[in-house]
Amino acid sequence: MKRPKLKKASKRMTCHKRYKIQKKVREHHRKLRKEAKKRGHKKRRKDLGVPNSAPFKEALLREAELRKQRLEELKQQQKLDRHKEQEKKRKLKTNPVEPSNVEPVNEEFEQCKAKNKAKPGKQNPKKLYCQELKKVIEASDVVLEVLDARDPLGCRCPQVEEAIVLNGQKKLVLVLNKSDLVPKENLENWLNYLKRELPTVVFRASTSLKNKGKTIKKMRKVPLKSEVCVGKDGLRKLLAGFQETYGKAIHVGVIGFPNVGKSSIINSLKQERICNVGVSMGLTRSMQVVPLDKRITIIDSPSFIVSPLNSPTTLALRSPASIEVLKPVEAASAILSQADTRQVVLKFTVPDFKNSLEFFTLLAQRRGLHQKGGTPNVEGAAKLLWSEWTGGSLGYYCHPPTSWTLSQHFNENIVTDMKWGFNLEELEKNNAHSIQAIRSPRLASSILFQSSGLTNGIIEEKDIPEELPKQQQGREDYENINNDPESVDEEAVEKSSDMSPPEEAWEALPEEAQADEQSEQSYILDRVPEEEDDAYNFTTDYV
Repeated sequence: MKRPKLKKASKRMTCHKRYKIQKKVREHHRKLRKEAKKRGHKKRRKDLGVPNSAPFKEALLREAELRKQRLEELKQQQKLDRHKEQEKKRKLKTNPVEPSNVEPVNEEFEQCKAKNKAKPGKQNPKKLYCQELKKVIEASDVVLEVLDARDPLGCRCPQVEEAIVLNGQKKLVLVLNKSDLVPKENLENWLNYLKRELPTVVFRASTSLKNKGKTIKKMRKVPLKSEVCVGKDGLRKLLAGFQETYGKAIHVGVIGFPNVGKSSIINSLKQERICNVGVSMGLTRSMQVVPLDKRITIIDSPSFIVSPLNSPTTLALRSPASIEVLKPVEAASAILSQADTRQVVLKFTVPDFKNSLEFFTLLAQRRGLHQKGGTPNVEGAAKLLWSEWTGGSLGYYCHPPTSWTLSQHFNENIVTDMKWGFNLEELEKNNAHSIQAIRSPRLASSILFQSSGLTNGIIEEKDIPEELPKQQQGREDYENINNDPESVDEEAVEKSSDMSPPEEAWEALPEEAQADEQSEQSYILDRVPEEEDDAYNFTTDYV
């Protein structure tokens, strides 16, 4: 008869095996005893203390206690000294400056400090940004102007480029960041358009880097899309080649409009999260010096100040305070008016809409954004669209101009001088390799956007307008949008000024949808007591 299979294996073993194991254990213990005997194992002597018959026992005990206290104080002092040295090292790591290479930067720091001490009281933060930007341009030998590949022309500032040209023998290089959010055909067209004027680098910054000083154990072998940096080697080779031609250490300034990825590029080049990055605009508020190697030092800068004379679409996309100055519905409507309607419908999976207000109503229903009483949260949907459009996840693209014309602040001699010292053939090969390595979206899944052209900025402190109270400032911007023919539909804006958002959302719906919603609300009110629905709260940090 077959023996039934037991659930657990038996621990029984043969006597031969058990005796063999016991013999091995005895031999092992014997070996340890022999080794201990050779080493001369000594027992620790017990401290017997001071005997009672000893003379001056109290004095000896007191002296021993004092010696013990002195040792403890010495240990505490050594611990404090170690902490101070670590703090000094940490400060040097955050702002490391070599005395031989960065003497002009130190002089400019001292001059700026002296100016700040001479001007007591609070200063407009925009004026401080202009001061920091001027310092970065003056201290740099090469200036990297970071452009968003989704709208490269809208990220160029003629005032800043003109200031770089007038500032002396400085090189200007364009960096097309966020190149993975546009189709490859469009990226190649923009590269061919921009490189005729200035050296252009295709780049895709890594957004998930570890903090400095922290080691993270990586469990996965395949990196995520956000961890892959494209164009880093090409940019480093370009700067290293120029440094060899230049013959001495160089300083590279990184400038651009808010949320184009200036700090992310520095972190990607350094392969560490040294500069502060985030979704909200305007996180960098002062210049920060980061050494790339012994010969190249990178300087991070705050963003450009957008001129209030720009179009509402430009203000909504490039100004960090646009969502505070303008109403969210108006800022998002200005962006929506420049986008292709059919592609917006496909991207956000909403039905066809007649105006921006109806779109926000449909988007709020689609995303489950409701106010108290079940009405769609139009303002929340507008903030959602604005955040996605200015963030780094939504894919849209603009077509370059059909005919190429030289910028007004450039001429042929300046363009030739800007390209001197750079290995353009090697740069072209690296850009082609970067375009092949990027995982670009399909043309059908991206949204076509109509660019507003170059964005005017403010570089002089005297040109910055005085800050008005929020109510008055919002009222003036609201009037400017109504007078602008390219802004949102005047009918929708007039309705929004007379009605509250819930009433606007209700009128924007078709009659059949209103009847359906009335029946649903009456059914809910009959079945469920009054409760407050969770309204969508969208909060971001602004400058």
